[in-house]
Amino acid sequence: MKRTSSTKTPATSDDAPKLTQADFDRARLRVAGKDVSRAEWQAAVRARVSKLRINIMLDAPIVDHFKALAGERGYQTLINDTLRRVIETGHLEADLRRVIREELAHG
Repeated sequence: MKRTSSTKTPATSDDAPKLTQADFDRARLRVAGKDVSRAEWQAAVRARVSKLRINIMLDAPIVDHFKALAGERGYQTLINDTLRRVIETGHLEADLRRVIREELAHG
């Protein structure tokens, strides 16, 4: 009779190839899914270190919207990145008007 089952041993971390300096030299630096310069990457790393844990109340449709957009990335990260982008661009009023128009059109 033919044997139909097999037992495989689980993969271990030793199965991964060793990384070399050449591997790191070829690495693409990415922040929020976008290629960035080394300076931009370092600034993003520094910004992450200075996070502050707070509690904030958000409307359920806002959270639902960001959860739907975020996928595996994490909706809180997406909200944080969106707020940072608004601050950096200085277009809060125009962006807020656009978001309100979009929400009204969908509602």
